[in-house]
Amino acid sequence: MRIARFMDGKGIVRWGIIEEEEIKETKGLKGPYTGEKYPLKGVRLLAPAEPTKIVCVGKNYVDHIEEMDGEVDQLPKEPGLFLKAPNALADPGEVIPYPHFTNEFHYEGELAVVIAKPMRMVSDEEALNYVLGYTCAFDLTARDAQRKDLQWIRAKSADKFCPLGPWIETDLDPTDLGIKTEVNGQVRQNSRTSLMIFSLKKILSFTSSFMTLLPGDVVLTGTPSGVGELHVGDVAAVTIEGIGTLQISVGH
Repeated sequence: MRIARFMDGKGIVRWGIIEEEEIKETKGLKGPYTGEKYPLKGVRLLAPAEPTKIVCVGKNYVDHIEEMDGEVDQLPKEPGLFLKAPNALADPGEVIPYPHFTNEFHYEGELAVVIAKPMRMVSDEEALNYVLGYTCAFDLTARDAQRKDLQWIRAKSADKFCPLGPWIETDLDPTDLGIKTEVNGQVRQNSRTSLMIFSLKKILSFTSSFMTLLPGDVVLTGTPSGVGELHVGDVAAVTIEGIGTLQISVGH
């Protein structure tokens, strides 16, 4: 099932279930059908989450650690987490203004998870029972700010630094999905989620051991190698097997 958040022709934000070429409206993220239907081509898809927080995992693929000059013989013992704030969300197809405070604006394509119900002190074995579904994400990063700032607020959590979408896919096994990022049609990242250092179960369980995840919260699972710069005029797309494609472009 594909769950979408969208804006109708009158500018009203709604939730619904995509069935072929139409969206059947629901009352909120997981509510019952309202009886209203909208043609898919007549709406604008929005980021499919309204999170209180966006939890991100850094350096969760060995090849990404290598390209960032890390020591692959000393892999992390626990997931390395950081946060993006909800202001960082951006919609599918959105034009992201090139940030004025950076000269190194980078893309990182990632699998994202949307939480279904409050999650606190949950075991690895039970973790996926708290997942509503899966979507595509870009962890956009001001790499130079990341290197020099005390915290990563500016580097990771600026406005529109977390494009998300195009929808939430609920019927999916996340353990071995192909993930590919293209910039201007050229493949830059090409990997599988089975190569993550920490599995999704482990990431969610570990996070819930000290932080309550709430319905609608988003967890980004890390990026494989191939990260790089974006420039004005670039079009970037991340495609994840079983979900679809999230595309953005960079403007002035």
